[in-house]
Amino acid sequence: MISANKRRVTLSRRQFFHQLGMTAGAGLLATQSWAQAVPFRSSDRGAHAQLTKDDLPISVAKSNQAVAVTPMCVPPTIDTRLFASSNMSGSKERSQLALQRLSCAGFKVHNPDIVARQYLRFAGTDGQRASDLQNIATGAITAPKLLLGVRGGYGAMRLLPLVDWQTLGRVMRERGTILTGFSDVTAIQCALLAQGQMSSLAGPMLYSEFGKTTPDEVSCRQFVKALTDPKLSISVQNADLTSTQLPPVLATTASQTLTGTIWGGNLSVVSALAGSEYLPNVDGGIVFLEDVGEQAYRIERMLYDLYLAGAFKRQQAIVFGSITGEGEDSYDKRYDVATVVRQLHRLTGLPIYSGMRFGHIAQKHSFPLGARCEISSDDDGGYQLRFSDYPTVEASAVNQEGLWQFGSP
Repeated sequence: MISANKRRVTLSRRQFFHQLGMTAGAGLLATQSWAQAVPFRSSDRGAHAQLTKDDLPISVAKSNQAVAVTPMCVPPTIDTRLFASSNMSGSKERSQLALQRLSCAGFKVHNPDIVARQYLRFAGTDGQRASDLQNIATGAITAPKLLLGVRGGYGAMRLLPLVDWQTLGRVMRERGTILTGFSDVTAIQCALLAQGQMSSLAGPMLYSEFGKTTPDEVSCRQFVKALTDPKLSISVQNADLTSTQLPPVLATTASQTLTGTIWGGNLSVVSALAGSEYLPNVDGGIVFLEDVGEQAYRIERMLYDLYLAGAFKRQQAIVFGSITGEGEDSYDKRYDVATVVRQLHRLTGLPIYSGMRFGHIAQKHSFPLGARCEISSDDDGGYQLRFSDYPTVEASAVNQEGLWQFGSP
């Protein structure tokens, strides 16, 4: 790892690609035979075809501009492995660009080959995808500092019985490993916390963000901040990302400071885990939820799934990130997300904090799940979240500009 007192070393374009090639050569195949996977053909689809929730929003290429390679890259020193728990990558070129950006930013990816795996719609067979995590639990592969999700979509649920989450959590705690992702990766994060008592990071993924024609600079900066800041704080001043018809804080009692373990993720995935051993059972927790493209009645039905399963019992609060509805209710347009959230407040009696800047949106703020979180209201009607007790990366090892400047038009 680069010392904070040492001057950052920059690489020429030729040196950078040489270093990247050496890193790629160290990639490992999954434990199951590669022949079990369907060969990948980049010509089968465009860079933004077969969109899933984790792809949104999409950056559009700037026309009539040449692609410029950023000259400022650092030697990759942060041990990084990818895990592909869900959908296959849709474009070989997009995946390679994302890998180059990671390397430029200081992340040494040891298994880049997995981005080419495909079995049906998935990024490999169930065994291959589970092995990305299970091989770390067994010690067949040394735990990295960063475990970065490739993409969301669907498929992570199929892996839950195939991984020894208790052992994986212990190994990750010993190494200080940070598992990062969102969307469908919520299933992995919930299982890791429920059975392995290990935190993770809600943040952007390889293909979904870093492979975009123009990655979102704010999301990239906030990703690095959450990776490197052991005392992360996030301020929310309005509830607009949840609903413009809601206040930031919906509570029946005077403002107070709450402290507990924050857990959750994508509402569709969290609700699908209701009643299973993979849903965290946190005493005095703070539930975080976000989703996109769901009608209000479906959002309410998923929240009721969690309520009836007892997920909100012994919890201190609920935090909503971005909740993007889909059209007006065909029976009554007044029935919207705000109506649903207010009903949940009456049902549970819990204070509800809305508008946290995370979800299937641009300019999202990464944050740790399974970590200690303190929520306090401010005098302007907003609130702050302060996080602690989670692993971080040495800031001096990261060249954050490489995540969005390298190869961007």
